[in-house]
Amino acid sequence: MLDSVSFQGKGLHTGLDINMTIHPGMPDSGIKFVRNDLSPNIEITADANLVVQTQRGTVLEKNGTKVSTVEHVLSALFALDIEDAIIEVDGPEVPILDGSAHIFVQQLLQKGLKKEVSRKQPWVIKEVIDFKDEKSGAHYVLIPSDTFEAQVITRFSTPILGEMTAGCDAQSTYVEEIAPSRTFVFISELDALADAGLIKGGDIDNALVINDIALNEEKIERLKQKLNRPHVTVSGAPILGNGNMQAQNEPARHKLLDLLGDLALVGRKIQGKIIAIKPGHGGNVSLAQFIKHQYLHQKKIGDIPVYDVNKAPLMGLEDIKRFLPHRYPFLMVDKIIEMSENHIVGIKNVTGNEEFFQGHFPGNPVLPGVLQMEALAQVGGILALNNVGSEGHWDTYFLKMDNVKFKSKVLPGDTLILKMELAQPIRRGIIQMLGTAFVGHRLVSEGELTAQIVKRDE
Repeated sequence: MLDSVSFQGKGLHTGLDINMTIHPGMPDSGIKFVRNDLSPNIEITADANLVVQTQRGTVLEKNGTKVSTVEHVLSALFALDIEDAIIEVDGPEVPILDGSAHIFVQQLLQKGLKKEVSRKQPWVIKEVIDFKDEKSGAHYVLIPSDTFEAQVITRFSTPILGEMTAGCDAQSTYVEEIAPSRTFVFISELDALADAGLIKGGDIDNALVINDIALNEEKIERLKQKLNRPHVTVSGAPILGNGNMQAQNEPARHKLLDLLGDLALVGRKIQGKIIAIKPGHGGNVSLAQFIKHQYLHQKKIGDIPVYDVNKAPLMGLEDIKRFLPHRYPFLMVDKIIEMSENHIVGIKNVTGNEEFFQGHFPGNPVLPGVLQMEALAQVGGILALNNVGSEGHWDTYFLKMDNVKFKSKVLPGDTLILKMELAQPIRRGIIQMLGTAFVGHRLVSEGELTAQIVKRDE
């Protein structure tokens, strides 16, 4: 992005008048929503793991603050290869505008785009993956390809629509065909949506309203009153409002638009082809979460930390003691050599003098796997407490360990390299991490660890 761009409109579900401005973001900062109507302003990262609701739209939440209907603007950014942006909104929802991504795309293009030089590696589909979201019934097939492309297959129960397909393999196709496609709703859904407190800002000007059931005058009047839309004329036409669909497959095109918006929550580009069968926000978000998990798994195997003994550590033993309550003989970390907001690397030097080798095993000393997990947990505790920013006043209690695997023996004389990465942002004191332990370039153990940060009694 070369410059900021602003939009004004109603929220589809809240009906509130919303002002929104998209600003260029710092390189590799990602896409962040900022609720500037709150004091202090609340920042919510566009992250699949922060999605809390997917009924008729994608809703993000951080510490009780929400921003909803994010999928259309995220779709525009994803299609235009904009990976870094700050989206300021003065309310709890992104404005619906005309119900598509067309206005977002056109104004962003008018402001001008520049080629972003990103250090983020794309997630590459290396093999055919069959992914099903059991809750929603959505089905996705991921296929290796040199570029990104997406295809949607929809199967509607109403004969008005039936089965439709839509595809996109180029930015120009998105701009011309996908971005202008409008959100849609069936008349049979309106009662339930209104009762749920949704679509307060919905109208025939910002959505396709599909007439899928027979209506008598009594039902029509009741819907007009419930939706506060006395001006709407309901006829026997398949589509209410201003004209027909822009294309015979406009609903499928909009499903593809939504898919790209939800995939933006992965936080990086995707290389490969995605075929989505009967997709919806729930399935799309589950897929985005799966992709994030797969990327982290690939990264932890391929991105082995390097231990340079000639480089001064970030933390020595006494520094570590300020964070952790553990002491001899159970302090399992000797130094910290890397740390960011999202990852940490620690070192455990394994020596034959450690007492547990006397019994594990006599004549065949092997570092117990559970102690490898304990060492990873202690390193993860330092990352968690460093993010809290109050050393010595908080403790980390591990709640569970999943998918723990021990790959190779660890022997006296080995140097254990312990890497922990956040699997998702810390929420309500709960931290989920991916742990890997290496000896040299050899993966010796791994697991997914979940912990809780608790303030210590003074």
